[in-house]
Amino acid sequence: MKHASLPCLTLTLALTCCLLLAGCSAVPKSFHPAQPIPPNEFSHQAFDKVLQAHVKSGVVDYPAMAKDARFAAYLGQLDRVDPNALPDRRHKLAFWINAYNAFAIKGILDGESPLTRFGQWRYFIGKQHRVGGESINLYDLEKKLLIPDFREPRIHFAIVCASQSCPGLRSQAFTADRLDAQLEENARSFVNDPTKNRFDREMRTARLSKIFEWFEPDFRHHAEALLNYVRRYISDPELAADLATQPWRIEFLDYDWHLNGVPYAGAP
Repeated sequence: MKHASLPCLTLTLALTCCLLLAGCSAVPKSFHPAQPIPPNEFSHQAFDKVLQAHVKSGVVDYPAMAKDARFAAYLGQLDRVDPNALPDRRHKLAFWINAYNAFAIKGILDGESPLTRFGQWRYFIGKQHRVGGESINLYDLEKKLLIPDFREPRIHFAIVCASQSCPGLRSQAFTADRLDAQLEENARSFVNDPTKNRFDREMRTARLSKIFEWFEPDFRHHAEALLNYVRRYISDPELAADLATQPWRIEFLDYDWHLNGVPYAGAP
């Protein structure tokens, strides 16, 4: 029997410990911004303009993002607002989706990448971001805040971790007044994207995004069966009917962690 080399074994143990520590990390329940912005004065407008300028068909121009002062200003605003003080669930959900996407971009600009296993730990867990005077990482924001607090499966088509197999990043920020329509648009776009999901009617095989495997309980909770949820967003009515009436096999596609845009070479 071959044994792992000491460096490999050490790295494996280190990653395991890091993941265990991540499971014990705390998500802030209250926020204490140093220079608070009143909730009624906070806006996602700066982020919206940045996305319009530098995201085209889901492709992110990271070098342009790095040079845009509006992006840095928006990150600063996120640290000055108390998200718990926002008026209602829609405002809070839009806030956290936008915050996730902004932090995901910031991680890339800071030189992190989820392309490797260790890179994923650094990007999702090791990298801390500032919000409301507190710190949070992407892992906790998704797994311990967005999923349990909002129980909205469409968030999985809205938050974007800077990778090719992620949903496409919108060229606009999420807003409370349009939130439901935006989430529906993202869900429909993602499900019908052949680079994310493929349906072989002859073989009756649905080859779905890994996202549907990772978060299957979230989708089943709203539709009992995974394909019941998926078919809600199928644009082809014949395919949707087929998924409802015929047995299909489900396979999950490999996840492509390569960058979803133009690389940024100026990271520290």
